[in-house]
Amino acid sequence: MIKNIDKKIRGYALKNAIHYNGKANSGAVLSALFNEGLEKKDVKGVILEIQRVIGEISKLSLDKQKEEYEKIRDVLSERESREGLPELPNCEKGVVMRFRPAPSGPLHLGHVISNVYNSIYAEKYKGKFYVIIDDTDPETAIKEAYTEIKKGCDWVFGNVTEYMNASDRLEIYYKYAKKLLLNGRAYVCTCSSEKFKEIAKEKKECPCRKNSIDENIEHWNKMLVKKNGFKEGEAVLRFKTPEEEGGMENPNPAMRDFPLARINESPHPIQKKKYRVWPLMNLSVTVDDIELKMTHVIRGKDHKDNAKRQEMIYKVLGIGKKFPWTFFIGRIKFTDIELSKRKIVEAIKQGKYSGWDDSKLATLSSLKKRGYNPDAFKNFAEERGLTEVDKVISQKDFFQAIEKFNKI
Repeated sequence: MIKNIDKKIRGYALKNAIHYNGKANSGAVLSALFNEGLEKKDVKGVILEIQRVIGEISKLSLDKQKEEYEKIRDVLSERESREGLPELPNCEKGVVMRFRPAPSGPLHLGHVISNVYNSIYAEKYKGKFYVIIDDTDPETAIKEAYTEIKKGCDWVFGNVTEYMNASDRLEIYYKYAKKLLLNGRAYVCTCSSEKFKEIAKEKKECPCRKNSIDENIEHWNKMLVKKNGFKEGEAVLRFKTPEEEGGMENPNPAMRDFPLARINESPHPIQKKKYRVWPLMNLSVTVDDIELKMTHVIRGKDHKDNAKRQEMIYKVLGIGKKFPWTFFIGRIKFTDIELSKRKIVEAIKQGKYSGWDDSKLATLSSLKKRGYNPDAFKNFAEERGLTEVDKVISQKDFFQAIEKFNKI
């Protein structure tokens, strides 16, 4: 057994409580003890003492907790004195964060690892945490996914302020799209995608970029209506990359007049055939961040280009509003876990798995069914910290790491 374990339990509980405004988490205390040398066989007896101590110190004021911690902190290891996630910057006026899953398949481990930080911080600062179902691609949206997303998020996060469907907000996106057109910040492009790619590669401007505002409004209206309007593939709404960002000579090809909305007449699982023009992610995300007053965003670093696009749109739309503080979390790359939603859905259709909660899958419904404690994933994230460094790990090693938190 760990030397001075009673003092260490109290010390780590006080430290964690101070870090989270007076409220300690038993999982964080247990994690610290594991790093001190606690063995799994001793967890059952230790967890009861942790809970007792947390109950006791939760009755103390924050100042009293700090006073007690200063008296006992010397018994803690130097390594664990750095435990916990760092404070968020610029949070004096509150915190609003979000998670935007697409309903193209089941939520899985990858979603939790990348997005649980938003939930943790929103809870810590008593802020808002929105889950916006990104369903503006009618071809990939699956009706079953809407309910499963809500069930999964309620289970693993437990602090969702509000659920929204992006497809219910199309009129809001249209309003902002028209604003961009009227301000000369966007245009309707009728070039084929192949022709535009060729022009953009050569850092040239397509002829549509010179359309007048009236011409662009006329073309936008032709995108919206089916009768005498554009057909699929004939027109796309594009952002006009500002000259201060290099315009069509921006060194990053992904930033050159990227698309904002396109025509897609596929039936939508919720909206059916009500709409034919669908915003792309960079338009809908930017608009929602402005409308919902998003303050902080933690997302996978594979979204760096998207974040830059959104910041450009934000600057021309959110006048006087500050772009959300953004951190790009490193990916955990599993060597032997399938996390492609498309492949999972296809494999289920082929009968390789019994359903979204099949025990062989790493989906949220499967993890819940297998008896995992959602706090285990939060505690894993806290121990990992905010880092841009990717980590390659096997399924066995990952679940061994999770298991030490799962008895809580």
